[in-house]
Amino acid sequence: LRYWLQIGWWILPSCFLIQGQGNKRIMDNNHDSIFTRWITGILRNRKAIAGVAIIFLFIFLAVLGPFITQDPTAFLGTPLSPPSWEHWLGTNGQGQDVLSQTISGARQTLLVGFTTGIMVVLIGALIGGISGYYGGRIDDFLSLLINVFLVMPGLPLMVILASWLPPGPATLTGVLVLTGWAWNARVIRSQMMTFRSRDFVSAAIVSGERNIRIIIVEIMPRMLSLLASSFIGASIYAIGAQVGLEFLGLGDVSTVTWGTNLYWASNDMALLTGSWWAFVPTGLSIAIVSFALTMINFGIDEVTNPRLIAERVWRENIPMDTVVNGITPVVRDHE
Repeated sequence: LRYWLQIGWWILPSCFLIQGQGNKRIMDNNHDSIFTRWITGILRNRKAIAGVAIIFLFIFLAVLGPFITQDPTAFLGTPLSPPSWEHWLGTNGQGQDVLSQTISGARQTLLVGFTTGIMVVLIGALIGGISGYYGGRIDDFLSLLINVFLVMPGLPLMVILASWLPPGPATLTGVLVLTGWAWNARVIRSQMMTFRSRDFVSAAIVSGERNIRIIIVEIMPRMLSLLASSFIGASIYAIGAQVGLEFLGLGDVSTVTWGTNLYWASNDMALLTGSWWAFVPTGLSIAIVSFALTMINFGIDEVTNPRLIAERVWRENIPMDTVVNGITPVVRDHE
């Protein structure tokens, strides 16, 4: 009996210690926010890291570039002169430095693009979230509003509004937001209707939580990947649409942006004269920024998509020479 009492004296405290550590681990995991886990997954994804690095490089150049480069509006050399040691990317049709114009043009272009992306996601989340959560007559009215904006022809409406309103970045932002929020609202409404029937939402309703808190605190964090992807898609759309409108002369051509750079390159017949340096740097910058945003979007998808997560786990834990290609991975038995 004394022997068994001694064993119990040593085992019972260990059991309580293990149980306490397990409970502490569970509590720590519960306190880990969805946002923290999402950010951690993004930081471990190579595609997302590469895209973020490129975007931060362009933001750095857009903010500090105009202070370390030459005046982008000053006449500095012979018009349409090729790249040289004095002007690394040559000059445009007005004798202005193309490198300075490309760096300075990134500031307003990225500002309008990212501002439009944020506003499109906010309006889409507000209208789509309220429509999908409440349902009934509120959903009928907001769905009708969304469908009206969806059936409107976007490009003609943008051209008409941009030509009628006074030119400037605020006008372009307003036009792009007005013509671009409906698609995101439609997607967010569908996702909200799916979450509305989940058990955790029903539990929050029964516990007396307010509807606005349920939407913002309980549901929206679980839609973080969708909101981030919507922001990236809206930003790419805004940058391309802004450049297109300014290329048509519907923006403020007296300012330096990527769109006005292409506008003046077209007016100066840079393509006909073979002056590729007048438009290639701006076009390449637009392509690189869009590519970087797309890489971030791919990284978010790999972190949050359950199927891609399962495929990554298979690749990390099973040797590829033992897997038969197909829809469902099958492991060969060499025995």
